[in-house]
Amino acid sequence: MPPLRPPRTPRSTNGQPSAGRRPLPRLLFLVLLLLIGSGTTAADHDSGDQEPPILIGVLSHRGASATLRSWQPTARYLDRAVPGHRFEIVPLDFDEVDPAVKFGQVDFLLVNPGIYVNMEVRYRVSRIATINNLVGTRPYNVFGGVVFARADRTGLNRFEDLKGLRFMAVDETSLGGFQMAWGEMKKAGIDPYRDFESLQFGGIHDRVVLAVLNGDVDAGTVRTNILERMAAAGAIHLSDFRIIGQRARTEFPFYHSTRLYPEWPFSKLRHTSNQLAQKVAVALLNMPPDHEAARAGHYAGWTVPLDYQPVHDLFRELRLPPYDVRTPFTLADAVRKYWYWLLSALAFLIVMALMTTWVARLNRELKRSQRQLEQRHELILNSVSDGIYGVDLEGNSTFVNPAMEELTGWSARELIGRNQHEVLHHTCGDGTPYPADKCPVYQTFRDNKPRFVEDDMFWKKDGTPFPVEYSSTPIRNEKGETMGSVVVFRDISARKQAEEVSRRHQAELAHVARLSTMGEMASGIAHELNQPLTAIATNAHACIRMLESGKAQREQCADVMERIGAQAERAGEIIRHLRQFVRKEQPQRELVDLNDLIREVLVLLKPEARQAGVSVHQDLQQDIPRVMAQHIQIDQVILNLARNAIEAMGEADGRERRLTIRTRSGGRNAVIVTVADTGPGLSEEVRSHLFDPFVTTKSNGMGLGLSISKGIIEAHDGNLYLDSEAGSGAVFRFTLPVSRENGDD
Repeated sequence: MPPLRPPRTPRSTNGQPSAGRRPLPRLLFLVLLLLIGSGTTAADHDSGDQEPPILIGVLSHRGASATLRSWQPTARYLDRAVPGHRFEIVPLDFDEVDPAVKFGQVDFLLVNPGIYVNMEVRYRVSRIATINNLVGTRPYNVFGGVVFARADRTGLNRFEDLKGLRFMAVDETSLGGFQMAWGEMKKAGIDPYRDFESLQFGGIHDRVVLAVLNGDVDAGTVRTNILERMAAAGAIHLSDFRIIGQRARTEFPFYHSTRLYPEWPFSKLRHTSNQLAQKVAVALLNMPPDHEAARAGHYAGWTVPLDYQPVHDLFRELRLPPYDVRTPFTLADAVRKYWYWLLSALAFLIVMALMTTWVARLNRELKRSQRQLEQRHELILNSVSDGIYGVDLEGNSTFVNPAMEELTGWSARELIGRNQHEVLHHTCGDGTPYPADKCPVYQTFRDNKPRFVEDDMFWKKDGTPFPVEYSSTPIRNEKGETMGSVVVFRDISARKQAEEVSRRHQAELAHVARLSTMGEMASGIAHELNQPLTAIATNAHACIRMLESGKAQREQCADVMERIGAQAERAGEIIRHLRQFVRKEQPQRELVDLNDLIREVLVLLKPEARQAGVSVHQDLQQDIPRVMAQHIQIDQVILNLARNAIEAMGEADGRERRLTIRTRSGGRNAVIVTVADTGPGLSEEVRSHLFDPFVTTKSNGMGLGLSISKGIIEAHDGNLYLDSEAGSGAVFRFTLPVSRENGDD
C-alpha cells in the first residue's frame, strides 16, 4: 500500500495558508459582526467615538459556541480589570489562526503551545501568561496527549500495536490532539503518514472521541482532560475506552500517553502596545483562582509564562513548521554562528571537570564518613547491654546485636531471616499459643505507631522463658515509608525477683503491723470476750443448781442452754475474726463485698470505740459492686483508718465523737470507701508527710499504718487520699476498681 498523506498539507514556511483554504472571509465576517455590535453600542452614547474593542483570538478546538461560553466571561473580567478598554472573544479554527495573526486581525492570542511556537517564530508574538488548568480542585499548567481505543479492542496496549489501523486525530496543528502523540509514535518506530491504514482529522476533540466510540476508526488521540470532561457531562463512559501507552498518574490526574508540555499561553501580537499588554498580564495574574470567569473557562487563574522550549524540541524532532526547512549546515557554519556557544561550552567543560574532581573528593569523604558512622553504629549496638533486633514487614529478623545473642542463646546466623515471633514470642507465659496478629511488634509496622510493653515473655533457644520489657518502634526509609520495626528489650528477671522480695517484705511488715494493732486492742477485745464467757459460766452454774435441786423444769433448762449457746457463738465470732485478721494472708485475690468486710472489722473495733466514747455510723450502699481483692489486706486498711479516727477523737474534748464509714459506687469502674471522723483534723505540716513511713503523731506509734495502707490500695490499682481541710476533722477515702466478673453475676 502506498504511503497515505494527510488530507491537507501544512502551511508553507512563509506563513501563507495552503492552497484551497479560505479562512479569511469567515474571520472578516466575525470581525464585521463585532464592529457592527460596537457601532450599535456607540450609538447609545452621546460621544459616538468609543474605542474599538480589543480582540482576543481563541483557538476553537471544541466549536465556536463552546469557545464563546467558556471565554466570554474572561473578556468581561478584563473589561473591569483594565478600565477604558473593551475586550471581545474571536473563536478561531485551526486554519484561521495564521492569517488572523499575520494580518493583525486580533490583538491577543490564546492557542495551544504548538501553534504558539509557530506564531512566535514567524510573527514574533510573545507570551505574557500561562493558564492554570483546573483539575478537580487543583490547578495544573501542563498537559499532554492521550491515545485510546475502544475497551473491547483487545491487543491494543502499546504504540507498536497501532500499525495498520484506522486512526483519527484532531488537527495537524493540534499539539495535544496530534503532534504529542506523533512524537511518541516516532519513538516507537511508527510514521502516522505511512504506517496507518488511514489517517483522518476530526477538527474538534469531541468528534474524535465519538468516532472511536462508534467504531468509525480503530483508535484516536485528543488532549488530556477531554475524555474526563465528556464523561463528567454524561456524553461517554470512561470504561468504554482503553488507554494506549498509559503513563503513571501519580502527580498528573488525567489519563495520558505522552510526556507533559506547558499549557496554553496568553500572548500579544507585535502591533499590540506593551503598555496594554502589561495591564492585561497584571489583570490575568491577579485573577483569583475561583473567579467566575475562571470557573466558566474551567481553569484556576493564570501564572507567569512558562518555558516552551520542550515544544520547540518536539517540533524540531518532527521537523514541523517552523523547523521544516532543510539546508546544509557545515561545521564551519556552526563555528562561525555559534563560536560564543563553543567558548561557553569549553568553559563549561573546564568548570565541570573541576566540579567533577571536587564531587569525587566529596564522595570519598562521604564514603569515609559513612564507614565511620557504620562502625560507630555497630560499636553502639555491640556495647549496649539491652537486646536489639530489627524486623521487616514479613516479621523476619534483619539484624541483631551481641546482647540479644547472649540473652536468648540464639546466634545472629540462626536469627537473621527467620520469623522473630515464631522464634522468640510464640507462647504466652502460661504455655498457651500467642497469636501473631496480637504481637505488638507486628502491630507496630502495620499501624505505624511505637509501643512499649512493660511485662511480656520471650523464649530462649533452650526452651526456657524469661520476663522482658521492650519497646517496638517503626523504621522508615528516606521517603517516610515504614520498612519494619526495631525492638529494644531487657531481661527483667532480677527486677521481678526484687519485686517479689519486696512484696513478701511488705506482707511481713503488714503482718507485724496487724499483730501490733491486735496487741494495742488486746485489752478491749479481752473485755469483749470476758462478757460472753462470764455469761456462759453464770448460766451454766445456774442450770447445774436447778438440776441438783430437782426442781428444774425442762423448758427452763432449755432456755438457759440457749443463752449459753448464744454467748458461745458471740465469743466464737470475735475469736474467728481475730484469728483471721492476724494470720498471714494468701497471695490469691478473690471477689469480696466491701460492705461485708466493714461489718467484720466493726466486730473487732466496737470495744475500742465504746471505751473511747465514739459512736460508729454505717452508711453502706446496698448492692454495691464487688471488687477483686485480698480479704485480709483490705480489712487491715479499714481497721487502720478507723482506729486512727477513734484515737484522734479521743484527744478532742467538748465535741461530738462520731465515726462514719460510708460506701458508694463510683460509676461502673470503681467503689469508694469513706472513713470520716469529727476529731481535730490534721495540721498542714502533718498533711504534707502523711503517707511517709515512720511519720506519726502518736507517742508510741510506729508510723507504718498509713504507709502500709496506701501501698496495699495502690497494689490493688486503687488510690488512698485525704479529702478534708486542715482542722476540720479527717476524711479519708480509698477507691478500688470494680471486678469485670460483676457483669456475670
